[in-house]
Amino acid sequence: MPKSPSKLPPMSAVRVFEAAARHQSFTRAAEELGMTQAAVSYQIKMLEDRVGAPLFVRMPRQVMLTARGQQLAPAVTEAFEALRAAFAGVEEMVQSVLSITTLSTFASNWLIPRLGRFQQLFPNIAVQLSVAQQLLELGQSEFDVGIRSGNGDWPGLEAHFIFPNHFTAVCSPDLIRDIELKDPSDILKFPIISPSDLWWKDWFAAAGMPNVDLSRYPDNSLGIQQFEGMAAMAGQGFALINPFFFRADLAAGRLVKPFDVMGTTSSRGYWLVYPKNRRRSAKIEAFRDWVLSEVAGDAERGSSEASLRTGT
Repeated sequence: MPKSPSKLPPMSAVRVFEAAARHQSFTRAAEELGMTQAAVSYQIKMLEDRVGAPLFVRMPRQVMLTARGQQLAPAVTEAFEALRAAFAGVEEMVQSVLSITTLSTFASNWLIPRLGRFQQLFPNIAVQLSVAQQLLELGQSEFDVGIRSGNGDWPGLEAHFIFPNHFTAVCSPDLIRDIELKDPSDILKFPIISPSDLWWKDWFAAAGMPNVDLSRYPDNSLGIQQFEGMAAMAGQGFALINPFFFRADLAAGRLVKPFDVMGTTSSRGYWLVYPKNRRRSAKIEAFRDWVLSEVAGDAERGSSEASLRTGT
């Protein structure tokens, strides 16, 4: 039968031996490790009892390795150097890679088009993006930050408000070309994208039509706003979208909103979140400040555009 491997001695004792061998001093080893000299002596004695031979010759002002100690020290030092290098590599990776979990439409329509600006400001931070609809426990995952839709109250997470959950009805300009829409009820003459979406009832209620029945429409649910907006741009009907996600498409005229009716889920919005115990992380702070500055810039540009439209 193959011989079973010997059980390793306690790592605390091996760590003390490595420091004492490197410094040739119990005193300096104690200073490095934040221990008393007596504790160092105890750990060395325990290790010597384990191997069955002295590892140091004790002299009045210093210690020297015995032959057994000299045999053991290079292998222990090499092992600890390998551990230090491994942990340094992991630490460098942790500090240089920002892992983000986000919602699909937020990623495609807001974050990715402007992510290059973040990477220009912080070229040493690599971004890894994961799109997921399910709610992840950030404190128990490898992700650093997340984008969530909700009320901003998640235990253990810092939450920064990005923008509200507004929604409005939009379509392709070609869909209504040469057709005059006088009232929000005129939308019912056209195909409705994702009619089972409860937001439609909220939007029609905001338009003064609280009892609209959309059950006669085929339930062609597309699942996420990104797809619904794309379907609307392709002329497939009216879709409900958050204008924060489709600012460029609205500005370029790829989408139009015939009525200035805005629905809202007042208790919900989009939030940047991360674990409270990691709020001092430099890369998280950098990303948080950049996202909030982008949001502030969007708000400023929106106010300027509104002033131009109204002539104020």
